[in-house]
Amino acid sequence: MRAITQQAFGGPEVLTIVDAPEPRPLPTEVLVRVKAIGLNPLEALLRAGGFPLIGRPPFVLGWDISGVVEEARTWRWRPGDEVFGMPLFPRAASAYAEVVSAPALHLVRKPASLSHVEASALPVVGLTAWQGLVDLGGVTEGDRVLVHGGGGGVGHVAIQIAKALGAHVIATASGSKREFVEGLGADEVIDYTAVDFTGAVGDIDVVLDTIGGDTAARSLEVLRPGGHLVTAVAEEDVRLVATYEAAGRRFSGIAVDPDPVALRGLVELVERGRLRVHVQETFPFERVTDAHRLLESGHLQGKLVLTV
Repeated sequence: MRAITQQAFGGPEVLTIVDAPEPRPLPTEVLVRVKAIGLNPLEALLRAGGFPLIGRPPFVLGWDISGVVEEARTWRWRPGDEVFGMPLFPRAASAYAEVVSAPALHLVRKPASLSHVEASALPVVGLTAWQGLVDLGGVTEGDRVLVHGGGGGVGHVAIQIAKALGAHVIATASGSKREFVEGLGADEVIDYTAVDFTGAVGDIDVVLDTIGGDTAARSLEVLRPGGHLVTAVAEEDVRLVATYEAAGRRFSGIAVDPDPVALRGLVELVERGRLRVHVQETFPFERVTDAHRLLESGHLQGKLVLTV
């Protein structure tokens, strides 16, 4: 099979396509012939050496896959089944490849209403948003929810999940993404390039932070007493946790993990027409360096996908 690997940390040019032996599935695992691979900003950070999640090169990046089961060492799947998921995270899944071995429980059936491209774009961002809003945030009908980064990968899915839960959704986004974010169902959009969100909104029940920087700290000002900040980027800030607790607000950090129950929840929303994942651009497998250049440029609208 072909796989995309790197021998050193660096820019997109360190990514190279090589011939590699196919992985062998263990008992309870399946071998998936990959059709599409979702890309995530974390992977650009890992490629450059900015975060030691999977050690030093050589390694193969990637987690988001959609494809067809080729071999099953489990009763849960059969060859020919179309599946998608985020196997093994945060351990290396080596998903930038034509074939991936994955635990059967880390995959769910791809619905016919999703293409392989769309399905591969959903797991990391969808699970992050679901676990942040449903499992941690406990969002219910009538809640006021603020989503930071509403036009990005996690943010654009989070808006739709919160709306499906019956929340009043406010999103921050650049002015160029206003129409896109409103089309996702946001009730209010704050252009963070022109307006300070702390002066534009208040009495928030749940904030979902996908931005980082000082966003988590400043969000304290807009939460109601007892309100809840869920952050995907500042989860280990001990001082910030103490500040929130002293102010009578809740603070939760989320590190996404494989979750077939949540994945099936996302599929249900897709099939009900309440959720769609936006793919900004697709790249063939051979143009992974171009995809990574765009990935690390920031300010994406939705997701990028490699097609195999």
